Amino acid sequence: MAEQTHKVIIVGGGITGLSAAYYLQKQAIEQGLEIEITLVEAAHRLGGKIQTLHKDGFVIERGPDSFVSRKNSIQQLAKELGIEDRLVQSAPGKTYVAVENQLYSIPAGTVMGVPTNFGSFLTSGITSWFGKARALGDFALPISTTLEDQPLGKFLRRRFGNELVENLIEPLFSGVFAGDIDRLSLKATFPELLETEQQHRSLIRGLKKNQVSDYRAFNTEKKGMFQTFTGGLETLVRTLEKELENCTILKGVKVEKLEQHNGRAKLQLNNGSTIAADGVILALPHSALPTLFDPLGLLKGLKDMPSTSIATVSIAFPEGAVAPDKDFMGFVVARNSDFTITACSAAHLKWPSLTPPGKIVYRSFIGRVGDEAVVELSDKEIVKAVLEDLHKLLDIQAEPEFTVVSRMKEAMPQYVVGHEERIALAKKELHEALPMVQIAGGSFEGFGLPACVDQGKAAASQLIEQFTAESFSREETPL
Repeated sequence: MAEQTHKVIIVGGGITGLSAAYYLQKQAIEQGLEIEITLVEAAHRLGGKIQTLHKDGFVIERGPDSFVSRKNSIQQLAKELGIEDRLVQSAPGKTYVAVENQLYSIPAGTVMGVPTNFGSFLTSGITSWFGKARALGDFALPISTTLEDQPLGKFLRRRFGNELVENLIEPLFSGVFAGDIDRLSLKATFPELLETEQQHRSLIRGLKKNQVSDYRAFNTEKKGMFQTFTGGLETLVRTLEKELENCTILKGVKVEKLEQHNGRAKLQLNNGSTIAADGVILALPHSALPTLFDPLGLLKGLKDMPSTSIATVSIAFPEGAVAPDKDFMGFVVARNSDFTITACSAAHLKWPSLTPPGKIVYRSFIGRVGDEAVVELSDKEIVKAVLEDLHKLLDIQAEPEFTVVSRMKEAMPQYVVGHEERIALAKKELHEALPMVQIAGGSFEGFGLPACVDQGKAAASQLIEQFTAESFSREETPL
């Protein structure tokens, strides 16, 4: 019996789609399966949010600039791709928080704002003595009476009071999720908090003992908390694209319609062609799915999932424009501060090998839930606002050599309360109606780069299992 050739369409050429294509190609070879893979990307380039700019010797990231090193998904992928030697570790340095227009060093031992080092926390000026006393009330409070999902902010305010949450915890979470902690899902963003409380009652005591949450510790003072590649994150994108030698890649092509026909998926493209497939992986943001699923009456629940728009602003200066501080990695901003910036990193200190000698560069973020209009301002207005903030905090003594503004519209999916149940229901609904179609990516089960790689790999593995089972079924069927 001739081996059947399975046709797979991957829609979306970001890191999730690229990972899915790579692992599908790799596992097909290992399993001896014949699979034709077509990757369809609406833009004229691959990489999605990953976009690296090389300018005057600088390596500037327009989107994410790194990944958390303690999750080894990308390190393993880099090893398989033969670019492990091009990984670069972040340099150590302190992170600060701007509270009422003053910078405070984040206390040592902080786990996403939860203090576990009493000496460092008590001597910090980040909260008043009343705020400290209220936060330490965590030792006496009982555990939550419900295990149901709830707003992250509600849970944390109950444990530590408003002051610590607003001055330290919220700025750190906002820096990661660009969201409103009073809407974000506890289970979808930091489930270890509820688990730790149930086990130890006190979060402070539990997080101090619990190594499960160690990777969440906001400890930029240790070398290598983050990693990237020489040449920037697009190194990974370009290497993956080259590796997909058995994959047809269509750039500048958009899927306009999705149907089911005789047990297969049929995709209509905007170039007038139609492709039939045995398997489809939609590596798209949730906001792009209604176009495909509304005509089918599917996945309507995902419309309730919001997204936030943000922008990054990279500003280069000559060395000496700012008083040197070798411990300064960057800062996040509390909402009670009068700043446009929500977070900023000293990229020349974080990634010294990616900045030319004699130069410095600050990479700032703007935009958050409730303050997204700022992203719509002109480049000139955005740069002016960011420079005003930097002048207040860093005492800059020179004019910028250049600026780079990058907008990411609706780029940050918000995992609001009920997120896990919402995604599980959507996947169940999709499996029942279109079992050959999967959804994967940052909108669903983690939007960090390692989580996106994991989701792409998992989607590929699921298709491999499906095709393998079908092959066994045919072999066992009598002729």
